[in-house]
Amino acid sequence: MNTLGTSRSGDRFVRRMEVSFHRGTVETIQTEICAELAQRGYGREAVFAVRLSIEEAIMNAHRHGNAGDAEKKVCFECEIDDESILMEVADEGGGFELNRVPDPTKDENLEVPSGRGILLMREYMTEVEYVHPGNRVRMAYRRTIAK
Repeated sequence: MNTLGTSRSGDRFVRRMEVSFHRGTVETIQTEICAELAQRGYGREAVFAVRLSIEEAIMNAHRHGNAGDAEKKVCFECEIDDESILMEVADEGGGFELNRVPDPTKDENLEVPSGRGILLMREYMTEVEYVHPGNRVRMAYRRTIAK
């Protein structure tokens, strides 16, 4: 794992890393980010949503974007403060067209093992955006703070 940087600016935690994929990569990233969220008082639901979305985004980048090539890198960036977490995952692939991914909720696609990760990220995160040409996903989770 190649760490490009971790910093704290005021109350903001920033993490940037470029990783070659191996079995423990996703779990290492999830553990660090979720520990930061827990330390900031994010609830179980938020931590679950972020953990799941990190896994789906990095696995999609590795499997689909980098075609499973362990030599290719996946870039992970996040910024966390007390109100939100912003994440970005990018791969070295040529991208994809979101409208070509089969809708996994349609009857004819229920057995198709593709598209569920995108659906899950959209359900659990506040915002999900694929940046053209489709090899970068930006996600945000904004927490609702009771006043």
